[in-house]
Order: sequence, then C-alpha cells, then structure tokens
Amino acid sequence: MFWFCRYQTNLDRCEEVPSMKIIHISDTHLVAAEEKLHGLDPGERLRQCFEDIMTHHTDADLCVLTGDLAEAGHTGAYVLLKQLMMLLPVRTFLLLGNHDHRQRFCDVFSNVPRDPHGFVQRSEVTSDGVLLFLDTNEPGTDEGVYCELRHAWLREQLAQYHDRPIYLFMHHPPFDVGLPDLDAMRLRDCEKFAQTLTGHNDIRHLFFGHVHRPINGRWRGIGFSAVHGTNHQVPLLLNKDPLNGAFAFCQEEPSYGIILIAKNMTTVHLQPFLNRQPIYYEDYK
Repeated sequence: MFWFCRYQTNLDRCEEVPSMKIIHISDTHLVAAEEKLHGLDPGERLRQCFEDIMTHHTDADLCVLTGDLAEAGHTGAYVLLKQLMMLLPVRTFLLLGNHDHRQRFCDVFSNVPRDPHGFVQRSEVTSDGVLLFLDTNEPGTDEGVYCELRHAWLREQLAQYHDRPIYLFMHHPPFDVGLPDLDAMRLRDCEKFAQTLTGHNDIRHLFFGHVHRPINGRWRGIGFSAVHGTNHQVPLLLNKDPLNGAFAFCQEEPSYGIILIAKNMTTVHLQPFLNRQPIYYEDYK
C-alpha cells in the first residue's frame, strides 16, 4: 500500500508513507438476532459494514470497535457479535461503552485481554508506536469513569513507553464536544485524565466513540476523532436542552473510519458503507 501527501515547490517536497492502517468502528448497539432498534436492524447494519471492509480494506492491520457493542449488555448481543466477527479477516480489538456489561461480554469473549484488575484494557506495540485501549465502562451510569486503578495502569503504560508515540482508543470523550445530550455523559473528572496524560510528551491521537457523529479537532494539543455509529445516529443539535427528558436520535447514514498512521502524520478518512456510489474516470488536463 502506498499513499502520499505531497506538495511541490521549487525547493520542497514532502512525502509521508503510512505503514499502518486501522479500521475504526463504533456504537454497534447490537440486540438479539433479527431484533430492531430505532426501526433498524443493528446486526444487519454491522454485517453490511463488515462486508464493505472485506471488499475494500482486507489490507488493514487491525480493526477497533470503540464500545457500546450491545444496546443493553445482553449475552445474545455478544454472541451475535462473535458470529459476525467470523466474517472479518482482520484482527479486531473490542472496547466497552456505557451500554455494555463487562462480565457478560467477558463470558462470551473469554480470551479478551484484561488488566490485572479485570478491566478490558490492553496495549499493542507496533513499529509506529503504542496503541492503548482503555476501559471507561462503569456499571450503573452512562457517564464514563476512569478510576484510580485504571489511572495507575495507564500511568504505568505511559512510563513504560515513554520514548514511543502513543495512540489512545476509548469509548467516552474526556471533554465536551458541543452536543448537550452527550456532554452530560462524557468521561467524569476530565482534569484528572488530562493530568495523567501529561506524563507522556508524544501522544499523537485520541480515537473515541459514544457521540454517534464524525467529530475531529485538538484537545490540549492532542488530535482526536470520532465516527458515526453503525446503526442510529445523534443529530447535530448544538443548542438542545439536555434536561428536557428526551434524548434525540436520527437515521443519518452510518460510516466507519480508516486511520492511516505514518511516522509524522495521522490521517482519518470517513467511509459511508450503505450506499456506495459508482466510481468513474475521465482524463484530467
């Protein structure tokens, strides 16, 4: 795979060739097979997503699902996910979100790596840096929680890989994104999380789910991005009153992300997968 970001002047030419390709999927919200959620079939949506990846991105190094794998944390939803994952010939990492149930998930995915305290956290060392997968699930709340035990694990990872670029994956964003419904259930104690990250001077990017929207920007000098869910979405209502008791959903087209990591560059593409349009070519002069 070769891809170039180029500019050409009389004196300068820049090339960044990515050596890692990661697929980012989030918020699958699976229910039991053939059940519906918000008038849609989450299992069928995810199957279509996987089929699109199999058609266009079998060269990916890995695929990451950043939480809310199941709508209500039921065992049947995780069984369905395990069955669907058999379609995908790409190594896949699974994270937990607020809709998930840690023990039921671990019962179905019994080989999933966990940290010493049982949280679904792990690190993956690559030639381009270290990928850290964080567990922000906390029973009884939709907010993200990162307790002291998890902070200790993260501090240990950042210290161990102090000389390597770091890429973070988690479900809840550790900051407000401007959507009141979602900001009311972001990660708790964002300042403590930010302080933990100051222990490393080369955190390249933060990938998260939860928001059901394509969002990107920078937070405290760290690039971040999120993607649509594969089933339903959250509308762009920046001025909605989060206390009116009704959470807003919509059926915007779902998509997944394609992350290209190079030595000095991170690029994220967004790919809708339900209605791909024909490609045509013509000479350009």
